[in-house]
Amino acid sequence: MSIVTLIGAGQMASALTFPLFENGHEVRLVGSPLDDGVIDRLRQDNYHVNLLRTLHEGIHYYKNAERGQALEGAELVVCGVSSFGVDWFGDEVLPALDERVPVISVTKGMLDLEDGTMLTYPEYWKKKLPEESRLKLYAIGGPCTARDLADHDPSFVGYCGPDMDILRWIRSLFATDYYIISLTKDVAGLECAVALKNGYALGTALAVGMAEKAGDDGIDHHNSEAALFQQSVKEMLELLRIVGGGMDNIMYAAGDLNVTVAAGRSRTVGLLLGKGLPMEEVLRRLKGQTLEAVVIATRTARAVKALAKAGKVQESDFPLLMHVNALLNEGAELNIPWKEFQKEM
Repeated sequence: MSIVTLIGAGQMASALTFPLFENGHEVRLVGSPLDDGVIDRLRQDNYHVNLLRTLHEGIHYYKNAERGQALEGAELVVCGVSSFGVDWFGDEVLPALDERVPVISVTKGMLDLEDGTMLTYPEYWKKKLPEESRLKLYAIGGPCTARDLADHDPSFVGYCGPDMDILRWIRSLFATDYYIISLTKDVAGLECAVALKNGYALGTALAVGMAEKAGDDGIDHHNSEAALFQQSVKEMLELLRIVGGGMDNIMYAAGDLNVTVAAGRSRTVGLLLGKGLPMEEVLRRLKGQTLEAVVIATRTARAVKALAKAGKVQESDFPLLMHVNALLNEGAELNIPWKEFQKEM
């Protein structure tokens, strides 16, 4: 049995308590500064008010103020914050951790630098740590929604990080017959792949909104959605090449794209834009919700523009991304550039 402390009581971190607990480990779930209400309810009856599932009896719950107690004796720390908690985790949590204890993150996303460099969160956190730090950072990517995992729907993901032996040990803590894990040392490839899918899920979901706006004539049409899906994969593959990631990681981007287009906030933003609503109205309707797809699409487009200005890429190789960015940030009207998808290869 190992002691695993998950910091951030978000949906995915909370869903990960299922395989951990069922594998016989001591599971400690710590709320972020915003999770006190979630922890209060979990302490009552193990019900997670956001995941909408009841966690196993026997999990230990802590508020952020009790984080030090939850970390005592921990053999693995899991970062379970959303992308909007990245700086809090890097500034407040990482410096207080035992450097001998590995950290694995479920947080998906990336940052862009002025020169167009796309930076994964493990890379970003590493830059925040002192040069002499021996703390090792790992990450989780792939198509896995929290409620499906909690319901034991078979899920296939990737774990990445610098040390394959530690990755194998971490996998041994989580792996079950319904939670399947591949391993890779390609952190940039896996993490960028699963970050990119949010923006492209928004782009692919434009077709869903267009279909709804057109009305139901009794026939389900899928060609337009498939066209946007495959163009998304093509553009993501090129972005993986730019960051130096292994091309095999496109399977995680494609799988995650499929899951995200099926449901969630990224789909909703794309659907509303696909119906012809301006971004201001979309933001009004979704006020208060975390819209990671908007953030990642904006950052990716900004990176591509910077790289294009430096002569390293051509914006014309990313027509879907550029149109999504125009919808989000430039007040453009929906007009998917279908002809620009055509290539001679």
